[in-house]
Amino acid sequence: MTDDAAATPTCLARPLPGPDEGLTGCAAARGVDGRPLHAAALKFFWGPMDCGKSTMALQMNYNHARQGRRGLVTTRIDRSLGPQVTSRIGLAHSAVEVTDSLDLRALVRDSWAEGVRVDYLICDEASFYDVAHVEQMAELVDSFDVDVYAFGLATDFRSCLFPAAQRLFELADEVARIQVEVLCWCGREGLLNARVVGGRVVREGEQVVIGDTVQTAEVRYQVLCRRHYRSGDLGPRA
Repeated sequence: MTDDAAATPTCLARPLPGPDEGLTGCAAARGVDGRPLHAAALKFFWGPMDCGKSTMALQMNYNHARQGRRGLVTTRIDRSLGPQVTSRIGLAHSAVEVTDSLDLRALVRDSWAEGVRVDYLICDEASFYDVAHVEQMAELVDSFDVDVYAFGLATDFRSCLFPAAQRLFELADEVARIQVEVLCWCGREGLLNARVVGGRVVREGEQVVIGDTVQTAEVRYQVLCRRHYRSGDLGPRA
């Protein structure tokens, strides 16, 4: 080994591809967004309906974009039935609709190929994604240094974990329950999402059926405490 070779460390870090490439150095180098390479993380924020998951997703996107980071927003089966993230307090943002055939890694690579940098993904309604999409999220973090922030329900109307949510619990670097407290009609903390059809709690059917929490919906959802979820008691206003 020559003296010059000994003085020049071999770079094992994968530079973050993008329109502003030209990174040099080794593992201590920073990406084009100013953050250290290999510092990305997969984070899953979860909670029952009405706890503000989509609102937090939009706030997260705003906070990162305000600091010069560039991201993509994705969703699946938003309540608006359109390619956007919407919240019940009136916020909205355009989004990429996730389909069975969509590869999140290809989505990022295509953006890079078009000269658009991607530092992070906001994945709303992540519990409705396929398990394969969660694996792709982990690969984006580990192999591409892209932060992924996923937001979604943990359990369905039967109180069973969604497959994608279960995989997120297993793979995420950080899992956090959203702290906005949702109340059952009795005043206890609401934990479970009951599906209501014809004024009654139903416990059989397709895992994913589009509905909302408004009383007038043909199929609606109501957040209940465990006691009233188990008894099927929707309260005096039902």
